[in-house]
Amino acid sequence: MRPLTVLTLLAILGASARPAGADQEAPDILVSRQLLESQRLGIGDVVALSTDPTGAKARTFRIVGTYEPTPDPARLGAVPLEARLHLPDLIALRRDPADPASTEAVGAINVRLVRAEDAGAFVRDLSARIPGLVARPTTPRQGAADPFVVLDRFHLAIAVVTVIASSIFLLALMVMLVDERRETVAILRLIGLRRRRILLQVFVEGMLIAAAGATFGVLLAVVLEGGFNRFFQWRYDTALVFVHVTPPIALRSVLLAVPLGIGASLVSSWGLLRREVLALAGR
Repeated sequence: MRPLTVLTLLAILGASARPAGADQEAPDILVSRQLLESQRLGIGDVVALSTDPTGAKARTFRIVGTYEPTPDPARLGAVPLEARLHLPDLIALRRDPADPASTEAVGAINVRLVRAEDAGAFVRDLSARIPGLVARPTTPRQGAADPFVVLDRFHLAIAVVTVIASSIFLLALMVMLVDERRETVAILRLIGLRRRRILLQVFVEGMLIAAAGATFGVLLAVVLEGGFNRFFQWRYDTALVFVHVTPPIALRSVLLAVPLGIGASLVSSWGLLRREVLALAGR
């Protein structure tokens, strides 16, 4: 037997019964991949688990498999050293000999409603029937205190500042590029093309360039997505997906980038087109 000298049990309850014929002296358990690797365990090893940090009153279990814990952003950086036990084995492990009712007491019960919108009425009815009972939703909070809502707003603020700053930089770059084409515009005006015709040409050119740039950016994000995920999953030893480029995100990026590119082209070109032909030709 390979004992785990000090292991505070972090169990995920499983209500399925043990298979028939299982070894009663060493019940079957599943351990997380991180626990299996950190303690250098293997399938078939017998380990000792205890709810006491000192390892007292430990019981032996046989490892029959491993699993990948459900990724949880709230626990990023914390190595999930977990074990999954059958419910009768967990009750026996947590039994307090000094308290005969310890195996009949529960600290929390999860209830899933058929209609999620009935949660408020359910909580009020339950609180009226059982005074002192605290009922709260397990779904993510949508209020200002939710850390993920705060993080989402922070990312939105960064995105807005980035788009505004990049738009100003793009406009300045387009103004310089358009100014270099002054002689070309002058020749087009001299051969009889109207401002509207040249502006239409600038519009089409800006649209094509903006669409090509947006497409390149989306493809670059898709290519780099796997590398970012693999690096941070290795860094934090988790299966959490950090970057995921979805079709709605790609479409939103294109719909934002193309109008900005077209607008920068038109704004930078309009000032040049308003000049007289002789001024453009340097005469």
